Amino acid sequence: MKFLVLGSWLIALRLQFVVPRPWLVGLACSLLAHGNAFAQEPRTRNQGQSTNNQEPRTKNQEPKSQVIRPEAGKFPPLEKAHAYRGELVFVDHANRRGSIRVQGSGMFFRNDPHPFAMLPYGIVRHHGAPADLRDIPLGTVLHVRAFLPPDPRISAVPVLPVDSKNMDANHNRGAGILPAENHVLLLEDEPSRCQREGLVWKLKEVELRKDAGMITAILAAREGGGGKTAEERMTFDAATRIWRGRERLTIQELIAEGAWPADGKKSLGDQAVQIGITWRPTPDGVFTRFHISDIWMDDAAMQRAASNQTETHKAFIRSRWMPAWIDAVEYGKFGRATVTATLFGGMDESLYSDFKKGGSAMMNAVENTLKHTHGAYGAEHMASRGTILDVIQSSGPVPLGSSGTQVRFETDLIIEGIRPGRTVRVRPGNWPQVQVPREEYLNDGSSSVEERFPSPAIFPRY
Repeated sequence: MKFLVLGSWLIALRLQFVVPRPWLVGLACSLLAHGNAFAQEPRTRNQGQSTNNQEPRTKNQEPKSQVIRPEAGKFPPLEKAHAYRGELVFVDHANRRGSIRVQGSGMFFRNDPHPFAMLPYGIVRHHGAPADLRDIPLGTVLHVRAFLPPDPRISAVPVLPVDSKNMDANHNRGAGILPAENHVLLLEDEPSRCQREGLVWKLKEVELRKDAGMITAILAAREGGGGKTAEERMTFDAATRIWRGRERLTIQELIAEGAWPADGKKSLGDQAVQIGITWRPTPDGVFTRFHISDIWMDDAAMQRAASNQTETHKAFIRSRWMPAWIDAVEYGKFGRATVTATLFGGMDESLYSDFKKGGSAMMNAVENTLKHTHGAYGAEHMASRGTILDVIQSSGPVPLGSSGTQVRFETDLIIEGIRPGRTVRVRPGNWPQVQVPREEYLNDGSSSVEERFPSPAIFPRY
């Protein structure tokens, strides 16, 4: 054990200068999560107090004014999250984590993939609709709102120094690409962020050469002329998807209509659209130029994309169960209990409407990655079964991450993992009862390194 912690601590020191490559994120995160927790965990408050009531900054301490960690049983406010954006380059969907090449002040292509993990109640949005990490193509440019790890000791990704976002990464990469805020409350692509904030892209000019070219656009408020940003030039090519109503158009069809030129430049007159943004290696010594993957020419096209993504996500949640956390447990005799749980937010309303008073339900413990525990062959093996006594809707403001819906559930056999503050998944009786794939549950609640983060030993030897 001492060797494991020492090795992880040495890797943690390297993390102060270079973020691990994706293979480290995929195969060694467990070691880093445990080792870095020892290296970066703050001291207790009564140690080393300075005369100005602030903790002196050492390698093992965190300045109080900078520490914002989500607390158990509370949804953190979105406005206090650290915001950044970058290219999705790696996904471990079963553990709800991945890596993003964060945009900073330097050469984008030099930036190391930076690890992130979704908070249990963290929300993913794609095409303006609820999504899972598996739905988002690699290369998509995403907007991130994230916090420090709630508990560094059990972080699913490396724990970094709290001021790492201010560090200059050197090698022409600049600052801002190593944020310690890598536990995500909200992860959204460009059209999702624009719709949430009431923004559109206004196309100023297109320049075309043989089915590829450049578009000049500005980001502005949908209503009114305020909130405009500087002009941005982005590339496109024949693979760029162009959507109008129920149609998918090609560049050649836009040329035939006279909307775009066959060659050269044409003004587009501030045409309001939504766009999907990705990144590709660029010629001409331009290091941070983004690429357009999709253009939605009208609201009908965007709504159609959102509807398709919503149906994909609804089917996914019905097969994996609704995530929630436990607010309270009232214990009875002989294993009976009444459980109050808050359902997590960010999903289609039809999923919440399936939770009805008097209906049957199943509840199973999960870990912070939302992987099922307590079962040798899936979610329902050891899940508590019972009846929904009540469904309570919040009357006040609902923070991001919460649905504002509480469920009171009675069971005659409560399992160990259903405790106040713990995360669970809940299945109403009218959802299909299916087997989840092996990588999405832990065998009998195992918390071993190999079980949570599989090593290369999972592959057969031929």
